[in-house]
Amino acid sequence: MFAHQLTEGLIRVLERPDLRVIAGSRRISLSPDLPVPFRVTDTGHVLLGAACLGNGDHSAFYLRHALELAHLLEVAPRHPVIAALCAARTAALFHGLDVTCDAPTTTVAGPLPAWIDIMAADHLPPPAVLHEVWLSVAPCQPAPADTPDIAAIHARMQAVWPWTGPTETLMALGGDARLSIDPTTGLNHYGCSHRPRPWAVTFASSTASSLSERGFAGAEAARLRLIAAALSDPHADVPAALTTEIHDGIARYFGLRGDEGIILAPSGTDCELYALALAALAPGGRAVSNILIAPEETGSGVPLAARGCHFANDTALGHMVPKGHLIAGFPDDTQVIDLPMRDARGQQIPLAQVDADCLRVARAELARGRHILLHRLDLSKTGLLAPQMETLDTLIATAAAGQVDVVVDACQTRLDPVRVRDYLDRGWMVMVTGSKFFTGPPFCGAVLLPAPVMARLSGTPLPTGLAQYTHQAAWPAGRARMVLPTGHNIGLSLRWQAALAEMAALSEVPRATVTQRLRTFLSAARDAITHNPDLCLLPPVAPRRPPLADAWDDAATILSFFVRAHDAHDTFRPLALAQARRLYVWLNTDLSTVIPTGDGDERRLAALLCHVGQPVPLAHPALGGELAGALRISAGARLVSGEPSHDGMDSRRRMERETRDVRRVVEKISLILRHWPTIAAHDPHPTYMPHHLEQG
Repeated sequence: MFAHQLTEGLIRVLERPDLRVIAGSRRISLSPDLPVPFRVTDTGHVLLGAACLGNGDHSAFYLRHALELAHLLEVAPRHPVIAALCAARTAALFHGLDVTCDAPTTTVAGPLPAWIDIMAADHLPPPAVLHEVWLSVAPCQPAPADTPDIAAIHARMQAVWPWTGPTETLMALGGDARLSIDPTTGLNHYGCSHRPRPWAVTFASSTASSLSERGFAGAEAARLRLIAAALSDPHADVPAALTTEIHDGIARYFGLRGDEGIILAPSGTDCELYALALAALAPGGRAVSNILIAPEETGSGVPLAARGCHFANDTALGHMVPKGHLIAGFPDDTQVIDLPMRDARGQQIPLAQVDADCLRVARAELARGRHILLHRLDLSKTGLLAPQMETLDTLIATAAAGQVDVVVDACQTRLDPVRVRDYLDRGWMVMVTGSKFFTGPPFCGAVLLPAPVMARLSGTPLPTGLAQYTHQAAWPAGRARMVLPTGHNIGLSLRWQAALAEMAALSEVPRATVTQRLRTFLSAARDAITHNPDLCLLPPVAPRRPPLADAWDDAATILSFFVRAHDAHDTFRPLALAQARRLYVWLNTDLSTVIPTGDGDERRLAALLCHVGQPVPLAHPALGGELAGALRISAGARLVSGEPSHDGMDSRRRMERETRDVRRVVEKISLILRHWPTIAAHDPHPTYMPHHLEQG
């Protein structure tokens, strides 16, 4: 990829994980005498001019622009002007994500192009303005053979404008505000990025993860196919192919059959809404009683979605809605019954009692003539599983045929595909995500439908209010979906493409190897937590599952723990929820400029970015009525399959690195506790990368 004449500064830019993935094997060299910032030759060679020397943000902008232009000229050689304008938009949006608050606005080579704001706007500029932009960027590529017809080009670009841009921008679409990147941190609400972040230690798969280079490459490849097809055929429904690929990929991984189906959903909470809609379509037209297991350990919006209500102020399709109000078309007689799995002291309720409560409540609702939508939670935020299979079998055996729907909340997706196959064979719906255990980007979910539930989609239409949430293409074919709009959620498609790359990598690892690697890591993580007096491990509960040879999913892969309050010494008093949330943020922050560190090891520990699972609110007797916050260290798919940043390490060395990293996370927690007042006075924000890389 590197020509010998590249400067050290440009090599540093090219070593950025996102740009390295995008550049691939393309030939790049330096040509300081160029009168323009860069030029793409007719052979696809990228020449970088003097404007790429100096400021790193500017070098990255021009390099990203050049790489996009080079690719689009290759895939659309007959449309060089459209390729140039699409590349300019991608570069402009990239700049908006990439620029730092304190970056200078000019370099020794002058200011950045004036068209950046124009091409980053939500709406396509008028033809005359578009022509001016073309004149600005035209010298960076071979001259087109014909004089461009700007009016025709403007019409072509109108259709592709909303989804022309860099992968990391498009993946933030079609979810909600939690996906938006905070310009002060370069991270989203979850403290992670849609760009690779290999310098961070990440055990956050119980909440959300930054992309690996593998996931980023999967989404980037899909985006490039999307734009290439759009430039080649303006009449094609370009995103449909991506949606079909996702359906096929999920079906292949979980072993779905031809009479079964998949609904793509932006989140697990949307999955809950869809499951309720399908239960309401069950034969008999009975009112639904929705029995939730431990809703406090699932998504925060689940209780509202379970009643058929708007669970946020906006939807994945960008509609503003009244949170808490009933969604149009959903019955107003749905009842939600919550069954907790922890008591008022935060202790786990015995499974036998949870099962007995479940049977008692469900039978009472059946006696009232209601339809039951019963959840099997597999697993909760802290790894709990209920009710047991025997309990569900007993209930279904005593109910009238078709009066009970079971939906498995497997949104953590910490289970073997064989388990999912068994659930579907029983006629149960299964909610999964690619964003938890699989470590894909946040906000990619799906509901897997068994054949009996699939049959409902051929009849009564879905609730009309779902048109604010989802498209027809996300659902299996059938008359019921016709109330939904046409179109596609491009952000959701790219997020699932990233997750499918991680799923494919995991599926290549033998089951016995998966088991061995998870057990090695989990043993080291438990030791690190239990041997640190600042931490108190919640007893890990191994999921009760039927025996399966070389099963990796019979271990507790989420380790939850309380952290000693910074001002507690003699007895263990945990951090309250608000303080635990501050600790969670500071772990993901370079603290080397805040803490008065001593030796080099402590300084490096302070700078280390550590991303763990968000605190779960739990009761604790030492806090009276106040909730504590339990942090989580989780084993995810990447721990097993590795990632490109681990290239060159054999499996033994890689696992040693992972176990060393989990010890460093625990050590940083103790470091923060020792310096709590100092850190609190500064209250620093997390960063995409540590300071020494920003300055490098």
